Amino acid sequence: MPRLSFAAPRTVDEAVSILAGAPGLAKVLSGGTDLLVQLRSGRLRPDLIVDTKRIPGLIGIREEADRYVIGAATPGVMISDHKGLERDYPGIVEGTDLIGSTQIQGRASLAGNLCNASPAADSVPAVVAARATVVVAGPGGSRREVPVEAIPTGPGRTSLGKGEFLIEFHIPKPKPHQCDAYLRFIPRTEMDIAVVGCGVNVTLDDSGTCVDARVVLGAVAPTIVIVEEAAQALIGHKLDADTLARLDAAAQRAAKPISDKRGTIEYRTKVSGVLARRAAAIAFERAAAR
Repeated sequence: MPRLSFAAPRTVDEAVSILAGAPGLAKVLSGGTDLLVQLRSGRLRPDLIVDTKRIPGLIGIREEADRYVIGAATPGVMISDHKGLERDYPGIVEGTDLIGSTQIQGRASLAGNLCNASPAADSVPAVVAARATVVVAGPGGSRREVPVEAIPTGPGRTSLGKGEFLIEFHIPKPKPHQCDAYLRFIPRTEMDIAVVGCGVNVTLDDSGTCVDARVVLGAVAPTIVIVEEAAQALIGHKLDADTLARLDAAAQRAAKPISDKRGTIEYRTKVSGVLARRAAAIAFERAAAR
């Protein structure tokens, strides 16, 4: 029977050293809600698990002048309960709230959801739509800050090198009349994997015209999809019928789903346009009220 080693470092540098020196497969335990399931099912057989939750700063949220800083191992329940994030980024909170049950949200983290690298991850589209970045620690004391969307490279795969792991997320403070929304469609009423997910973040001027936007689809490609054409359909326009029609069409063109037990290619493509329209309408309404 294969042996499994476990480490619980107390500093970032110690964690990097352990990960970099591991002779076999090492996995980071940030929340564990995906990792433990994969271990029990036999899908994953690491030689080492490195628990990062005891490292100071990896759990917690602080508000700075121009951004929110969220520790990589911060559980979803802390994000949902944070009044500043609830006010400024309801879409990010919505995505986090959809990760499993209340019990799961007490453990699941943004870093775990991102590095599990599922294209259907619920917390990722709204975070990407906010143009958030993530800080990656690596060997030799290195730190690099990259866009969140640069981490997953395919289902179950990331861009992280040996010895690297995430330490925090940086989410910029919203501008006046900027807000977001996240919606997903699932076959059941709760606790299911998204057929399609959509995060929309918009900034309006005083007249209600969109001056900046980001539209991000999940579960319709090997990674999340930033739909530039959909953003351009919104920018320079108010949310009228013609704008919604262009947004819908752009989202459908960007979707490249597969057919599986949750839906066919045709169905998921159609739902991509529907969710983009609905999420945009919510984001516009919220932004106008800010």
